[in-house]
Amino acid sequence: MLDLRQLRYFVAVAEEEHVGRAAERLHISQSPLSRQIAQLEKNLGLTLFERTQQRIRLTSDGQVFLSEAEALLRHAARLENLGRRLGRGEEGGLCVGYVGDAMHTGLLPQALRELHDERPGIHVALYDLAAPQQFEGLRQRSLDIALVPQAPPETDPDLRSALLLKDPLLLAMPSSHPLADATEVLPADLDTQPWIVVEDSQDRAWRDDFVASCAAAGFTPDIRLEAPDPLTALGLVASGLGMAFVQKSMLHGRTVGVTVRELPWFQRSVRLWAAWHRTDLRPIVASFRATVLNTGNEQEQAVSRLP
Repeated sequence: MLDLRQLRYFVAVAEEEHVGRAAERLHISQSPLSRQIAQLEKNLGLTLFERTQQRIRLTSDGQVFLSEAEALLRHAARLENLGRRLGRGEEGGLCVGYVGDAMHTGLLPQALRELHDERPGIHVALYDLAAPQQFEGLRQRSLDIALVPQAPPETDPDLRSALLLKDPLLLAMPSSHPLADATEVLPADLDTQPWIVVEDSQDRAWRDDFVASCAAAGFTPDIRLEAPDPLTALGLVASGLGMAFVQKSMLHGRTVGVTVRELPWFQRSVRLWAAWHRTDLRPIVASFRATVLNTGNEQEQAVSRLP
């Protein structure tokens, strides 16, 4: 059986690529750490590291094992958290998975505020995870609900889902830009314009997908800056550093220095889904899911009313 302590040691050494630094980070001596790693390799019958006098590196098998070890440790941490909350009699609390757009649109904060008003003592643990990790968390019952950019596979026997929000993307440009006063913005007008993109750290192909969507619409963006979130992108647009596509829900009210245009020929939106396990183990889970679905419906109506 795997020893979680050995897995934590392994992950530390893999990240540091140096036994001495890993030992300092773990607050243990170097010799015991080396013995634990050697024992793990012996138990597995697997060589996890390539060792030289200068450094220690993962083997190809070690890289695969690292990914799974990190997932197991995350699950173990969530399970421990759940156990502690059960021990405190907190109805089990809630473990919620989410992606950045659940926060940016305000949907998750609003749902949590309603939950707090109804049950002020409930404990909520939030986990910023990619969609596949959230789906696995639901299957393993270490997550109670997942807020994700796509639905789980229709063939999945355990998971259910509902579309919460379709948030159209609008063009945001500096108010000083020559196109800000144009009666119509065409694809050719945006060709080679300086662009600010909102990165997606959980999707390795996000940049290629963005460029492909622009090419399909008929223009090629000149990407100058990558913003970590939509609010940062808006700030950069306001500073005159380029154009960006930003969700409609984030453009309510007047943003100084930014002109917003709807492009009839660019029909793309940010979508947010709720996913959950088909079997509810605790009433609090079903109650919070209903809150999330109702909040999503309210957000959808609010976005549709925005000018």
